[in-house]
Amino acid sequence: MVKVKEKKEIARSKVIADKPAHESDKNDEKIYFMALGGLEHVGQNMYVYKYKGKYLVVDCGMGFLEEEIGAGDVQYCDTTWLEKHKKDVVGFVMTHGHEDHIGALKFIWPKFRKPIYCTRFPAEILRRTFDGIELDYNPKKDIIEFDYHGAEIDLPPFKIETFHVSHSIPEAQMLIIKTPAGKILHTGDWTFNDDNPIEEKTNYARLAEIGSDPKLLACVCDSTSAERQTPQTTEVQVRETLTEIMKKAPGRVFVTGYSRSLARIKMFSEAARAAGRVACIKERSNPNPVPYVGLPEFREIGIEEGYLGKDDVYLHEEIKDLPAEKQAIFLTGSQGEKYAMLTRLCNGHVKELKLLPTDTVVFSAIIIPGREQDVSYLYNKLARMGIKTFTIFDTDNLHASGHAGRPEFERFYDMVHPQVSIPMHGEYISEMLNGKMAMERGGAKHMMIVHNGDMIALKDGEEPYVAESIQTGFVVMEGETERSADDQVYKNRRKIASNGAIFVTLPIDKRGFLKGVPEVSSAGIFESDETGFMKRQIQIEITNAIDKLTKTERKNHDNLHKAVQVASNKVVRAALGADKKPQYSVHFVLK
Repeated sequence: MVKVKEKKEIARSKVIADKPAHESDKNDEKIYFMALGGLEHVGQNMYVYKYKGKYLVVDCGMGFLEEEIGAGDVQYCDTTWLEKHKKDVVGFVMTHGHEDHIGALKFIWPKFRKPIYCTRFPAEILRRTFDGIELDYNPKKDIIEFDYHGAEIDLPPFKIETFHVSHSIPEAQMLIIKTPAGKILHTGDWTFNDDNPIEEKTNYARLAEIGSDPKLLACVCDSTSAERQTPQTTEVQVRETLTEIMKKAPGRVFVTGYSRSLARIKMFSEAARAAGRVACIKERSNPNPVPYVGLPEFREIGIEEGYLGKDDVYLHEEIKDLPAEKQAIFLTGSQGEKYAMLTRLCNGHVKELKLLPTDTVVFSAIIIPGREQDVSYLYNKLARMGIKTFTIFDTDNLHASGHAGRPEFERFYDMVHPQVSIPMHGEYISEMLNGKMAMERGGAKHMMIVHNGDMIALKDGEEPYVAESIQTGFVVMEGETERSADDQVYKNRRKIASNGAIFVTLPIDKRGFLKGVPEVSSAGIFESDETGFMKRQIQIEITNAIDKLTKTERKNHDNLHKAVQVASNKVVRAALGADKKPQYSVHFVLK
């Protein structure tokens, strides 16, 4: 007879045996990397490193919805899997303060409540954001600042070193993640823009030092603009371009760009001054506090942290009475966001400010993948209004990217020589180009291009492999409701949007017999049919279909619902085509 204790041990052994090795073996000497978001697409960055049963999270960002589902404009990673290991998460480390790297913390951090490590700029953004949504947190203990020039963070069993790198936002950091299994360079977003007047250059000395370390196990590297062939435009070049445009413009000049790009705002202000104009930002129409950090708040933070001078950029309210040829106005809306200032101006929704044919609008930004249609709307709207525009498609040196292109990658891999290349954050083809350069130029022995959820096992001197694939996805916060992207609500919305809906009310008795004419209405089917022919035909077909049911069949509401659907489809498809599949909603009224 097997003793009870022995039975428990056998059961426990089976559970452990069924788990992947890295889940069950605390003596495992490998370090693991996986992405919950950020691979094969741009945005929604969230990466996880695992060693000795502990988890380190790097970045926690938002992404744009890839299709219209009638919800908000953003999405973020589904953390269901990571929540199962919540007690073993040692902390969150942020590489920089862009929304696609820190924007989801307001939704995800409350589920973990582990310390967030970042430099002063993203720390201030997070504190203002958390305060705005009235999140319960400790401003000092939950958000821990480290020196943006470089720092050491001890989160056992991980040791993290940070050092400064150029990007389109202040204080961007590369990370060196150190464990006995090896060192990993996690680049975050980067470029080599050496002509950025508000910040120091990339710490090339430290990059070359870690890049030449034979113990550099892997490089997890941003791939966003790997396909770009031309050298990087600098912020100073952008300033010169803006200056020339402002000198020649007959009236006001509106410049739209990223609100967190303090270097661009600084260059905008210097260009305005050189052209004899006064620089300002267009503040919100509503003076009441808002639960998010926008352009006015970034201006304040920039002044507080010394990136902007107090007199560099005014509020539009302060300079609105100046002659039009003296005004230069920076505003949001470069991506055609629905509620951004430029979009609202184009639609005439800003009471205190109207666009004029003598105005000039400058788009000092690229188009983020997925926003093409929204930006095109603005281009066409402004053209119809007779307003002159300048964009990256017709004007050189109008935008300095925060992401490296081929010339910068070549320079990077001349310094960085990892054993393993793990391209991240970019379309699949961009990741391929990045990995190819890592092998050809950087001497990487292995290239791991994987999907979100693939857990890569890494160890010094050994071949990497995918140890496990975890199901990942994204969620959308709609009001105070969190839904997965494949929620039935969104499926129904998509179906209604493309196929319409029919709403039927059946007056029946307790035996399932009709006690009157079915009430029928629709969305996107027969509203424009003034004769009412299709509606009457649907009512007739439903009545005939239910009359044909047996006494037993009609007692089941599912059978009645199916009869309604089959009968209605007969009419709808004859009139609108065989592919039309409306959504049906059937209500029963007992008579």
